[in-house]
Amino acid sequence: MWSSDEGQFALLAFSSLFSVINPIEAAPIFVSLTRGTAANRRRAAIRACFAAAAVLAIFAAAGGAIFAFFGITVPAFQIAGGILFTIMAMGNLQNEDRKTVDDADIPDPSIVPIGIPVIAGPGAISTVMVLVGQAQDGIRRAALAGAIAVNVLLTLVILLAAPAIVSRIGPTGQRIVSKIMGLITAVIGIQFVINGVTTVFVEILRTARA
Repeated sequence: MWSSDEGQFALLAFSSLFSVINPIEAAPIFVSLTRGTAANRRRAAIRACFAAAAVLAIFAAAGGAIFAFFGITVPAFQIAGGILFTIMAMGNLQNEDRKTVDDADIPDPSIVPIGIPVIAGPGAISTVMVLVGQAQDGIRRAALAGAIAVNVLLTLVILLAAPAIVSRIGPTGQRIVSKIMGLITAVIGIQFVINGVTTVFVEILRTARA
């Protein structure tokens, strides 16, 4: 039987992860980075969410040890993710409509960058690791696992709806949305880099003053 404290922790875990994963924001990025038929996009959405769930589960189980072993910091993860975002977005913006390529020749973006770091990004990983520190017993750990699962499923539902929305606006609308969302994705990538670099500089200044 759950106590009120455990229920509050479950609600905190769900709301915190939902706010940082932000599946509403992930949907247009998913549309801008994927190509092909609605069926191909559905498969990409499933792969992306599966990859995100696996990453969040791994970091929930051993995130601190992984970061410590490789000497990785969250700002470094933010900077790398931001650079990756920007490169993918710029490629999308520069892609000429007259250029025709087979779907097999297009790099699959479902795992990287959609699964990681669009869905399972630095914010989501950091949130999971913070929540793990607060999960003192088995019930809270189960609540955290449930929060991860529910958020990933909600994200999957939203991504699965995105191709249907795209198909209704027609080819011209798709190109317009793709370019606009590509620009937004590039801006998000730059913001990730700025956030990571700012954190590093703040830490350097704090160390220098100590």
